[in-house]
Amino acid sequence: MLAETICSAASAAGLGIAAVTAYRKRFLTATRIAAYALVPVGLVLTGVVEWVAGIAFKPSVWLGFGALGLSWLLFMTTRAVERRSGTTRAERKAARAAGRNEAVAPAASAPSLGAGGAAGPAAAAKPQAQPKPKKKQEAAAPGDDFSDIEAILKKHGI
Repeated sequence: MLAETICSAASAAGLGIAAVTAYRKRFLTATRIAAYALVPVGLVLTGVVEWVAGIAFKPSVWLGFGALGLSWLLFMTTRAVERRSGTTRAERKAARAAGRNEAVAPAASAPSLGAGGAAGPAAAAKPQAQPKPKKKQEAAAPGDDFSDIEAILKKHGI
């Protein structure tokens, strides 16, 4: 009952200020003030003020707000711990994907055996020499890049 009276008084005061502003020939400002002044009365008439007053004095509602606050605190704590560890969800996902693809070298057609393979410790001690690419392959690589560009230019008639 008290909240409704306060809202009605605030609306009446706001409408009075809007009338004075309109008297001073500032109609746009007066209209805006009147719009703001009608909001408290509208909230009272729709029952929002009574609903808010009913919520504010129920202990079960405050327990609900406490549960939401605890939930938020737990989420923020886990995020802080995750940031401190230095890994994010995306980094862990990338590490798992790299672990799965580790057995196959990027340009290999078959899985590599690595140091623990069937070749034994003698093979692991000797580093394998990588074959050097031939001059033909080196010369063909830049041409391949330009052939793509040439195909695009031909497609567009240039």
